[in-house]
Amino acid sequence: MFKAIHLQLGAAVITAIGAGTIVGTRGVVSVGLAALAGILPNLFFAIRLTMMANRPGASYAANFFIGEFLKIGATIGLLAIAIKGYPEMHWPSLLIGFAIVLHAGFIAFWKKP
Repeated sequence: MFKAIHLQLGAAVITAIGAGTIVGTRGVVSVGLAALAGILPNLFFAIRLTMMANRPGASYAANFFIGEFLKIGATIGLLAIAIKGYPEMHWPSLLIGFAIVLHAGFIAFWKKP
């Protein structure tokens, strides 16, 4: 789980560098905010699952679905805060950065330890 977060962070850095080269500071900030909205809830979700996996008597499936629901809500909330808080948002950078960060986690399943 944490390997996926590391890959998401790496993809965010590469995407931010690309957006900075093409768009400038607005692109870097937009990708950074998208990465924050994608990575931070995933990090808290991974920490929650790690803590719940070692607790006896806890339902892992129930905690997974509750955590997933909270993760989606936190992601939407962080995106809304980013959009309202940064009016100079470069929308293509935000959307592309968000898509790349979310899809980078799938690479962790293909990469062998």
